[in-house]
Amino acid sequence: MTTTPHPSAFREMPDWLFDLEEARPVVLPSRPPSYLRNHKKHLQDRFFDGGAQAMPDYELLELILYRALPRADVKPIAATLIESFGDFNRVISAPISRLLEIEGVDLAVAQELKIVEAAAHRLARARVMQRPVISSWDAVLDYCHTTMAHRETEQFRVLYLDRKNILIADEEQARGTVDHVPVYPREVVKRALELNASALILVHNHPSGDPTPSDADITMTNQIRDAAEALDIQLHDHLIIGKSTELSFRGSGYL
Repeated sequence: MTTTPHPSAFREMPDWLFDLEEARPVVLPSRPPSYLRNHKKHLQDRFFDGGAQAMPDYELLELILYRALPRADVKPIAATLIESFGDFNRVISAPISRLLEIEGVDLAVAQELKIVEAAAHRLARARVMQRPVISSWDAVLDYCHTTMAHRETEQFRVLYLDRKNILIADEEQARGTVDHVPVYPREVVKRALELNASALILVHNHPSGDPTPSDADITMTNQIRDAAEALDIQLHDHLIIGKSTELSFRGSGYL
């Protein structure tokens, strides 16, 4: 006697296994095209052979972008970033909100760029902290340019020195707009007393790139100088950082 399978035996399997209309394709990982792999390797070889000095800004930027987008063609993204912000330094210094406006830039890309910026700042800062300012003046200027020259808004910092002119603290006091930053002389001097500092160096940037002081810059500097001298604290200098150069108030006769 032949037994016929009961139709219900086939219904024991979930219906969704056979619902092809609901099936979703599975995207398997794929390697980037050979021309992208070759380009990436070429950049890496050039970097290891000649260092960053042998590479233009956009190629160094490509190497960073590959870390966040290993399978993508990052060349057009790098070109757009350079075109939008001007150069490598301004790209890594750009605010995250501005970076995310660029097509192809996501949070992973922005994070890689900000890590590079933070590393650059930390390296430059390590060369000046706890060292005599006079003997490391070039390093101080390099640090100020690294941290401030490429910002899109004004930033005001104070370098606090001890009696031996050793840099004991570097603190951001205020951030402002593209052409103004609020500064309160009382707060600057108060912080100097808290740190037991004997001298100050004021630093702020001009996003326009021109370090020429404004009337407001001169007035503010004189107010801080007077408040500091009343407490036997010396104002050594006020540096205005432009894009490619700086202005020293003392060297220019303003102090």
